[in-house]
This record gives sequence, structure tokens and C-alpha cells, in this order.
Amino acid sequence: MGWMQGFPPPPDKRITQPDSVYFSFPKLRWSVCHMRQLLPSVEVSRGLGNAVPLAYAPGSERQRMEAEIDALVFKPLDERAPMTWEESLGVNYTDGMLVFHDNRVVYERYLGCLAEDGQHAVMSMTKSLTGLLAQMLVAEGALDEQALVVDLVPEVAGSAFADATVRQVMDMTTGLHYSEDYSDPEADIWKYSAAASPLPKPAGYTGPNGYFEYLQQVRPEGRHGEAFHYRTVNADMTGWLVARASGKSVAELASERLWRPMGAEQSGYMLVDGIGTPYAGGGLSAGLRDLGRLGLLMLNEGEINDEQLFPAEVVRHIRGGGDPSKFGTAYPALIGGSYTSLWWVYPGEHEVIAARGVHGQTIYVDFTARVVIVRLASFPKPSNPLIDPTSIPAFQVLCRHLQQHQRR
Repeated sequence: MGWMQGFPPPPDKRITQPDSVYFSFPKLRWSVCHMRQLLPSVEVSRGLGNAVPLAYAPGSERQRMEAEIDALVFKPLDERAPMTWEESLGVNYTDGMLVFHDNRVVYERYLGCLAEDGQHAVMSMTKSLTGLLAQMLVAEGALDEQALVVDLVPEVAGSAFADATVRQVMDMTTGLHYSEDYSDPEADIWKYSAAASPLPKPAGYTGPNGYFEYLQQVRPEGRHGEAFHYRTVNADMTGWLVARASGKSVAELASERLWRPMGAEQSGYMLVDGIGTPYAGGGLSAGLRDLGRLGLLMLNEGEINDEQLFPAEVVRHIRGGGDPSKFGTAYPALIGGSYTSLWWVYPGEHEVIAARGVHGQTIYVDFTARVVIVRLASFPKPSNPLIDPTSIPAFQVLCRHLQQHQRR
């Protein structure tokens, strides 16, 4: 589409800050691969060691498997006609797709703005990274999941978080007055974004500055522990708990415990607020293959490259899921599922967990089929229920196909 091409780019093809439309469609098709050109960030360092190569299916076998996968046909969950896997890549505005089966790469595609050596915003998949770090600290005894938040972070004594438990925050069963309806210009998510913006506040702004200040003024609504409500502030509160328990920011701890020891190819980066706090609820950008390594860590219960990076019980807790009776019906394709430690647990015959982000970001881990799927995308609207009708059946037909391939 020619965004940001030329020296200088033509005025009608420039995407800049503080022009807030950089994340509107179709500009977001470029922006999702260039977030640190628009906003300040902090590195999630891979360190100085060598990257550990991923295992790939042999060339001829992989070519055959990719052709078979592209030809797979599935019926979307809505009224659309059947489509092939390859057709679904375009329908879902896919920028990158990586598929592992039994720890080997069997499918890899780079589309849109994403190149092999590029990094892509993962949106709310960041929450699952934050939740994984928190669950690691819980398993290792560094974070008490039954403690009240106020006992670990006294600064929130006047907020709705004060009398919630750490576990309720990690499972998003808190009772908070907070709206995350992106279509509503008056929703709390936009006030949160204004507080978190690292850019100079406009004249007359009197609201909170940064994530920490915002979290201290969230008001209560309902009762803690009664129902799942998807609210990004829970992830940033979890990030604060992780930092307080470990003495390191989410970005620092992710580097130390995950990126460096798993042999990442590229450093990632996280957007920050005005005082340098990483956005634990949605600020990560990373390479496709390194997100695949995270998926392998989940599939193999903390093990990668013959090393155990964290206790297997971390993943076993997440696989066990939250309370389905609290999950509700806000996500029609996932009814009967659950949510725990900032990970989605899918309903169905196969045992599946997922990290999900708006505009189509997914790490999909199918333990039954031994499959990991990582998709990065720039779907026009920030609503996963709009993309689920094509994504979920596509992933299911792929996992069934690979499971059958394993038996041949």
C-alpha cells in the first residue's frame, strides 16, 4: 500500500505520532510492524548468546505438508460458505503464520508488513506473557495467589483492587467499574490510554499519569470472585504484582526467564508509559518464531532445548482452566471455556489453551494434537468475536489433519 515509502514519503502515505490515526485501518497494516517508530519502548533482551535453531520438517516433506494445509477446507461458524485454509489467511488479514507439529515447523508464511526478521505487535497476547510470569512466581513460592492485593501493593488501598486476591486478578474475576468497549468513545479504555500515553499530556489534563496512578483510582462494581470480566487493567495490576514480587519489570523478567534461556532469535520490545512502565496488558512486539518458542514452552510444560525453564505445574495449572460457570457468554465461540492466569482455555474435544490479542493475534496450543499455531494479523476491527468464526474452525481442521498425519 506504499505506507512510509520514499525519502521522504509522500504526505498522504505518512504515518506519524502524535497523529492518533496511526492505528486506524488500513494504516494499522503498517503500524503493527513498526510500533517502536511511533511510541517509546523498552527492550525484552535476548542477550548475547546464540539463537537455538528451531526444528523443521525436511524440505520436501514440509513443501508437501504446506500444500496439504493450504488446501484444507472448513466451514466458518457463521453463514459464510466453506473456504480453504489459504483463503482464510487473506480473510483474516494474516501477516504471519507459523505451525508446529510434534515440535517441528511444518508451515511458515510471512505476509503483509511482516518479514522473517521483523517484529509484530501482539496486543493482548502480552497479557498471557504477564500471566505466565505471574504463574511461575506462584509455583516457585515468590507470589502468594491467596494474598490480598493491598498487602503486596499498598498503593492501591483506595481502589477496587485493594480487597481482591492475587488469584482473582490473574483470573479476571474482579469486580471493577471499567468498560473495554472500543466502539464507545467514552469507554474507560480510552481514559486508560490517555493516562498511559507517554506523550506530553494536553493542556488542562488532570487525570492520572501512567499505569500505576490509574490503577490506584479504579472504582468497584459488583463482587470479586463472582464472574469473569475481561478487563485489561487486571493484566496491568498483575504486572505490578509481578514487579513487586520479583523486583524486576515484566520486560526484565521476561528477558531473564524466557527470551534468553529459550534461545530467542530476536529481542522483543514493550511499549511504556510516561514513567517507563512496560505495558503488561498489551505492549509486546516480537518475532513470529520467538512467539512460536513461547508456544512450544507451553506445549512441553516449561521445557525447551532439553532444558526445564520453569516448573511443569505452571502449565498444568493453566491447562486445568478456571471456573467455566463464571465464564459467561460474551465470547460466543468460546462458551463452555474458561480463563485463568491471563490465558484462554477453549471448550471442545481437544485440550486447547490460547493467548489472544485484538486484530487477530493468537498463540494456539493444542495438547491433544501436539500442535502450536502462531498467527499475527492486522484484521480491520479490534474484536476477536468477529474473527473467531473463521479462525477457530480453521485451527481445528488443521489440528485434526496433523493428528491424522501423525498416524500415517
